[in-house]
Amino acid sequence: MVTVERAESVTAELEAAFVRLIPQLSSSSPPPDHDQLAEIVGSPATDLLIARADDGTIVGSLTLVLFRIPTGLRAWIEDVVVDGDTRGMGVGEALNRFAIDLAEARGATSIDLTSRPSREAANRLYRRIGFVERETNVYRYQG
Repeated sequence: MVTVERAESVTAELEAAFVRLIPQLSSSSPPPDHDQLAEIVGSPATDLLIARADDGTIVGSLTLVLFRIPTGLRAWIEDVVVDGDTRGMGVGEALNRFAIDLAEARGATSIDLTSRPSREAANRLYRRIGFVERETNVYRYQG
């Protein structure tokens, strides 16, 4: 059984979880430090969601970003990571369903995310829970 909750404060446990989880998500980005986590947790535009295993251990996280644009309130899911030892146990699905419910409750008109094609299990999950691949170009500027 997995439970999902919003991170309300930055604790040593939360910091340690990100030290363990972020390298499983990205080899090029260091884990956020205390101040960076505090900025995420304290921002009205972001919800840092954490998934806990039965024993209370943090086994995954997801960041939900909500922002208003002229065409409505949009939501974006970012940095979904599930501890490798718990993959295939419903952690990613629980995180995404919690984020979807939260975004819809706040009035988001759509929820977007991106996923590398090589993340086959994640892509199957997104399709299974209702995300549809869009015909679009994704551009990135790195100054």
